[in-house]
Amino acid sequence: MRTASLLLLLQSALLHAQPADLVGYWQNWYDASSPYIDLDQVDARYTVIEVAFALPATGTSYNMQFAPDQTTQAALIAQVATLHTQGRKVLISVGGANIDLQLNTDSERDQFASSVLDIISTYGFDGLDLDLESNSVSISGGTISAPVDAPVIRMIDAVKSIMTQFRLWYGHKMWLTMAPETYAVQGGQSAFSGGWGCQLPIVDALRDSLEILQVQLYNSGTMYGIDGAIYTQSTADFIVAETEAVLHGFQTAGGWFAPLPPEKVAIGLPACNDASGQGYTPPADVAAAIRYLRGEGPQPGSYTTVGQYPTLRGMMTWSINWDDNSTCGTPGVFAGNYASLFPLGSGIAETGL
Repeated sequence: MRTASLLLLLQSALLHAQPADLVGYWQNWYDASSPYIDLDQVDARYTVIEVAFALPATGTSYNMQFAPDQTTQAALIAQVATLHTQGRKVLISVGGANIDLQLNTDSERDQFASSVLDIISTYGFDGLDLDLESNSVSISGGTISAPVDAPVIRMIDAVKSIMTQFRLWYGHKMWLTMAPETYAVQGGQSAFSGGWGCQLPIVDALRDSLEILQVQLYNSGTMYGIDGAIYTQSTADFIVAETEAVLHGFQTAGGWFAPLPPEKVAIGLPACNDASGQGYTPPADVAAAIRYLRGEGPQPGSYTTVGQYPTLRGMMTWSINWDDNSTCGTPGVFAGNYASLFPLGSGIAETGL
């Protein structure tokens, strides 16, 4: 009996010590407020680095281009290779704030896929991050499982074709992450039209291949939780309620959004107060929310979880540069908070197909 109890305790401890990842966006430009960092000098606690951003060529919304802004192409390629020797993943992020990335014809879909693959192969990136913001995606009808808007369908098809070609080239799965804004995912509980819930069909169609969903839990305002109450950003309650929505699933006018496994879900937050327009959450509140979600700590607010999620994937931040910036707080605070919450370290591994 005693042996069985010890085994249960050991299994519980191992489950709560599930490896995780710290995902950070790396700014490919100089900004006096969040200074440039050489890619190979990024804090070692960041296990997944997402290079921001590949952008549409002038006059297009689909022909993606990327060039190093503060170093040479050869130097950046070498820096990506260095991170690979350290066991870290480096992805190219497409889109970003204020960028419209739309695939309005089949030829645009094909050019998008071709241009992304060219960037990935040139720099040796491990995959693709979709940061579809602004007016990139909208919906006019259909359901989560059966979208009717051609640009949404083309984006799904383009990503699938990119992943297929990547596997043919390299013999293994491409990494795919997504960082939608809150209204584009959990906002589907309020409405399923226009931008509200607009990325649910994409997440749903790619869920088996998706490595990490890291919804931006900031610049959001208020959002519904699955309990029908409204929660305000910058609080532990908001983190808990909006994270459990994707872990539990929720109903929309476009149908049921099925839950994602916790191994595919990371908490996305700004590194410091100046890193976002709104939604910064103090580290202690972030820690309280994550401990509660994982079943390791007390309830930090009014929202009561339906379940516990000890295998939560980790944390994401905008951005690595802001986290390294002393004018925005103590450098490395976000990474340090992650390290204290997920002490087992890197969970880098492929999931899905």
